[in-house]
Amino acid sequence: MKRKIIFIMIITLALFTLTGCVPGDGTYTSSEPAGFFWGVWHGWVAPVSLVIGLFNKNIRVYEVMNSGWWYDFGFYIAIISGFGGISLSRKKKSDD
Repeated sequence: MKRKIIFIMIITLALFTLTGCVPGDGTYTSSEPAGFFWGVWHGWVAPVSLVIGLFNKNIRVYEVMNSGWWYDFGFYIAIISGFGGISLSRKKKSDD
C-alpha cells in the first residue's frame, strides 16, 4: 500500500512539473517557433493540455506558433505512438 501511495505521489508531481511546457503558454513567437521535438513533446502532453485548457483559455492542445510541417510531423508521431501503443499492449480476453 505504501508503494502505491509513493507511486501516485511521484506521478502527480511529474504531471505538475511537466505542465510548465504545455502549448500556448506564450513561450513561442513567430521569430522563434516550436520545432519538431516540441511537436513530439506537445503530442505526449496533449491529454494534460486538453484538461488544463478547459480552465485556462490561453493553453491549447496544439502550439499555433510552430515551424510548420516538422512540428506537425512530431506532434502526430507522438499522438499515434502514445495512444496507439496503449491498444497494442492490451491483452486480449480469451473466450474460454
